[in-house]
Amino acid sequence: MLYFSKLRILFISLFSLLFILIASSNLFKVDEGFFDKKINLGLDLQGGSYLLLEIDNDPVIEQKLQNLTSTIRNYFKDKDIKINNIKIDKQNIFFNVLDQNKKIIIDTFEDENSDINPYYPTFKSHQLILEDTGLNFKVSFSKQGLIALKTSSQDQAIEIVRRRIDEVGTNEPNILKRGNNRILVELPGLDDPMRVKSLLGKTANLTFRFVTNDNNDRFGVDKLKFEDGLDEATVSKRIIISGDNLLDAQPKMDAQTNQTIVSFSLDRVGAKRFGKATSTGIGKQLAIVLDGKIISAPVIRDTIASGSGQISGGFTFQSATDLALLLRSGALPAPLNIIEERTVGPDLGQDSINAGMIALAIGFLLVIIFMFVKYRIFGLITNVTLIINLFILLGILTLFEATLTLPGIAGIILTVGMAVDANVLIFERIKEELKDEKNNIIAFDSGYTKSRTAIIDANITTLLAAIILFFMGSGPVKGFSVTLGVGIFTTLFSVYFIARLFTSIYVSKNRNKEKLI
Repeated sequence: MLYFSKLRILFISLFSLLFILIASSNLFKVDEGFFDKKINLGLDLQGGSYLLLEIDNDPVIEQKLQNLTSTIRNYFKDKDIKINNIKIDKQNIFFNVLDQNKKIIIDTFEDENSDINPYYPTFKSHQLILEDTGLNFKVSFSKQGLIALKTSSQDQAIEIVRRRIDEVGTNEPNILKRGNNRILVELPGLDDPMRVKSLLGKTANLTFRFVTNDNNDRFGVDKLKFEDGLDEATVSKRIIISGDNLLDAQPKMDAQTNQTIVSFSLDRVGAKRFGKATSTGIGKQLAIVLDGKIISAPVIRDTIASGSGQISGGFTFQSATDLALLLRSGALPAPLNIIEERTVGPDLGQDSINAGMIALAIGFLLVIIFMFVKYRIFGLITNVTLIINLFILLGILTLFEATLTLPGIAGIILTVGMAVDANVLIFERIKEELKDEKNNIIAFDSGYTKSRTAIIDANITTLLAAIILFFMGSGPVKGFSVTLGVGIFTTLFSVYFIARLFTSIYVSKNRNKEKLI
């Protein structure tokens, strides 16, 4: 029946009022509390940058294989087993052994408690594959091992990217996984996309290494160019300290030279290593290497035991600030390549907002006029319900601080159409019932009841489509599916609770009136 209990009326009223108030918080500023939430605007509405980054995992795999090669050599050396001709080729490790040692090699790799796999504690899940052909062995990553390695690299990269972007101060960045080697970065309202691209494009792998003239250095040597690309120096592969030992880095002005520098402080382990290296290396050059290029190579004049130092290199204040930011946020596990980039200007974003609002206003106005002309008082009830429905929808989006995009506005407009469609079905069914039933209350109640199946079926079908779009679609499509999905629930609530409540009040007061609709 059309009867509503006082408790039910109270629930409908409080529920609607709550979300109307939450939605209204977008119109005024609230610093704290329950009503301080806002709907975030997407790139297409407020402007900003869209970057799709691809992780170059080849260096990561190469480094892991080098680590494993060293581990294999040292482990079996301690057991007086000689590993011959060990080398890396195309993401595989090859080596051979004497016949009497073959079984020991196989047993060691098959033993999940063996120390041979310190870098791969989940060897028992088949991250590594050992193959043998006679006395020749090949060690390689399994498919699962490569996926695990790439996933780990991606997770680390996302964390570093997030730190760097947070340091820039970008408002509401959106950083998401894409597959197992890509990262999506959305930066709404970004003023300087070139700076962010520069920051994300640098691995920021910092090392301190001695300059040497001895090509037979027992650690091996690298010939590296200075940052200006003009000069080069031979440096030892032995790493004194790395970026992992940094506690902090800040841009400053050197009071003596009046040049911009980057000052840094080290953790306890780094300070101890740095102090020992500067103590034994007085008179030597210490190369400061960033991403394979020498920033500077100062001569050590005295022991530095304080655990702090400075990097100079002809920096501008901006470049020193960016370098300090990179060092604080940490090194990326692998290089990132920008494979897709889109930038939306703030003016274009405002144009999109205006166009979306105009479309919503025109569509809403036409619906209001049609419903009032077609159904009079019940059209007015529908129009009031539509407004409340929109506020509840916006309130839910505000509560979860959802991001509203232009396709999202399209989803809201579609929600208006679906709400009207549901009311039209109900009213037309009521008209059919009134042809055979003279009691207005029974006819209206029957109209709501008999139209329910068709309305719910249509909305469930649309909801399933919205769910598929959400999980299968990209950013803009997801925005559309979210507003559409939420709109389906708010539409059903507004039609069967709010509109029906208003209708029951009017019909109850005019139960004996002929031709109510």
